[in-house]
Amino acid sequence: MPEKLNHWINGVGTEPSSGEWMQSINPATGELSVSVARGTKADVDSAVSVASAAASDWRWFKAAHRGRLLYRLAQSIRDNAEHLATLETEDSGKPLSLSLAEVEGSAAYFEFYAGLVNIPLGDTLDVDPRQHVYTKREPYGVVGVITPWNLPLNQSARSVAPALAAGNVVVAKPAEAASQTTVMLAELATQVGIPNGVFNVVLGKGREVGEEIVRHPDVRKVAFTGSVAVGKSIGHIAAERIIPLTLELGGKSANIVFEDADLEFAAREAVRAFTTNAGQICSSGTRLLVQRSVYEEFVAKVAELSGRLRPSEDYGPMITEDQYQQVQRYFEVAAKENLVAVTGGSVVGSAGREGGFYVNPTVYVDVNNSTKIAREEIFGPVVAAIPFDTEEEALRIANDSEFGLVGAVWSRDISRALRVADRIEAGQIFVNTWSTGAVETPFGGHKHSGYGREKGIEALNHYSHLKCVIVALEQA
Repeated sequence: MPEKLNHWINGVGTEPSSGEWMQSINPATGELSVSVARGTKADVDSAVSVASAAASDWRWFKAAHRGRLLYRLAQSIRDNAEHLATLETEDSGKPLSLSLAEVEGSAAYFEFYAGLVNIPLGDTLDVDPRQHVYTKREPYGVVGVITPWNLPLNQSARSVAPALAAGNVVVAKPAEAASQTTVMLAELATQVGIPNGVFNVVLGKGREVGEEIVRHPDVRKVAFTGSVAVGKSIGHIAAERIIPLTLELGGKSANIVFEDADLEFAAREAVRAFTTNAGQICSSGTRLLVQRSVYEEFVAKVAELSGRLRPSEDYGPMITEDQYQQVQRYFEVAAKENLVAVTGGSVVGSAGREGGFYVNPTVYVDVNNSTKIAREEIFGPVVAAIPFDTEEEALRIANDSEFGLVGAVWSRDISRALRVADRIEAGQIFVNTWSTGAVETPFGGHKHSGYGREKGIEALNHYSHLKCVIVALEQA
């Protein structure tokens, strides 16, 4: 019988009030991995209640003390890296090396924000010599953090660390398909001395737990990472309640390669851009725009390198069976659009419940930007290679998208590279590299890719609100 995974509420493992459990599947093997608590409104109410009770004390902790606790948590994450990575791989099927890298990234978030807790975030305003006017940033109180299954530990850390650093308390809801590492993160937080009730985790389905977190009257801010459809649904609820959101949603990022680029390096990075985590990253570079004079040469190199990748060693499976089926539906869409895959376009061997949910990295060539393959987020290792002739045409294609999360430019002409970077409608742009960006770099999107920013000092502004204080020094 698989191990049972409980909620983490008020510093202890807590069974679901309903007594119901959900079965999580290891997508690399199709085997059952763990039974996950199926939360309800009652569990959300319990978690929010204890978080609300803990909020006042946590807010008024000395900032340096909060910082020390967050730093201890970063150290504890590193001390438990192998265990966390093993759980992450069990939930997601991804190679252990990738899980270990994500664990290190998670520790870096807490380390980074531990050092920012006592940075002054207000200003003194010179309004009138008879007044002392200043601004200060204050925590919201209870923050709901709802994360997806693709990078569960890393994305929980990305939101929880700045939320706690800013003085908030958290009720988190990880995806039911990948919950183990978020619960362990909360356990480690308790072990290092973060007070009970400050960081809680309620497990369950989105409609049964996630929506209840957003609706709860004592939750004053929500951070959500996931699909556009669910983001819109959450946005409607938040609008009715008039609470702020950070939404990090989908992407269809343009990776623009000019003829004067270092083509060998750019090709390797282009493959990494759409195959890392089997393409299950919202910022994946899934539209590859290549100048026509080098198009055939470059795309052939990308296809060759993609074809060398080994399932389970170089990349993992689709993390859920639904996503595995979704990618196959897009293969059918591509066939109807008469698109040609020069590599991939199929699942791996005897894939499925018995062999794992693996998909071959796929490169579609001569794609028109109006096709579904070019416009819709597939969330798998699939790239649409699109030729262009001029800089203006490249920009027109890149910006002809409902998404605007990430983009990249490859050119030895730095003037052109920066000019194009400035004109791409996206929240983060890479020049002559493809990177997820460091902890210090603010991350978020334009258009349907969402709003608000995670990471960097900027995130603290999204986990706090501004107060202005006006003090009369003498009578007017």
